[in-house]
Amino acid sequence: MSSIEEKKRLVRRLAGDGRGFAEQYGFRVVNNPSHLFQVLYLSVLLAGRGDFRRAVEAADALRANGWDSAARLARSLDSDRVRVLREAGQRGDVEALADVLGDLARTVVERYRGDLRRLRTEAHQDAARERRMLTELPGVDDQVVDLFLREVQAVWREVAPVADRRALVAARRLGLGRSAADLAGLAGSGESERLSWLVGALARVDLEKRYAELSG
Repeated sequence: MSSIEEKKRLVRRLAGDGRGFAEQYGFRVVNNPSHLFQVLYLSVLLAGRGDFRRAVEAADALRANGWDSAARLARSLDSDRVRVLREAGQRGDVEALADVLGDLARTVVERYRGDLRRLRTEAHQDAARERRMLTELPGVDDQVVDLFLREVQAVWREVAPVADRRALVAARRLGLGRSAADLAGLAGSGESERLSWLVGALARVDLEKRYAELSG
């Protein structure tokens, strides 16, 4: 892409609806305990190797079953989590996934009283500390952290800029840059919310292989 004006036009097109990846699928990114936890377990599911649509469906099924907070998921039975995940189309070792989600919920309750904002407070809103503390949670590795922070940088502004691997693949293919910092420059200085919309849209472009419609 040859000019900064062309890049900014594409950025406006991608981020124009004002929703990040999670919000495109009905998961609100709000700085409260239940919504933050839903984004976290959505990120755990998206980090798996299966179709991303099944991951979204599984996260939606957990929420629809009443497990919309760490405390409620922590109280769920292993057998019920397995059943709900299977009915939502999860494949592979569903029992192990159900165990991880249960352990994650219980740990968030035990360490942070079910509220990830407490993790942020304990980290003194230091992005590196937040990353490290998140990876200490069951089922949360660096990939999951990237997916989670990609979304919550809209409200946890200190972690920006964040772009996950798929968003960066799309950014390179579309000529928008090679790093999260490049994308932040196009989104606007200090515009962490707009950046979250942009990187979420880029991730969807790569997942849905929509390059042709954007290069036309």
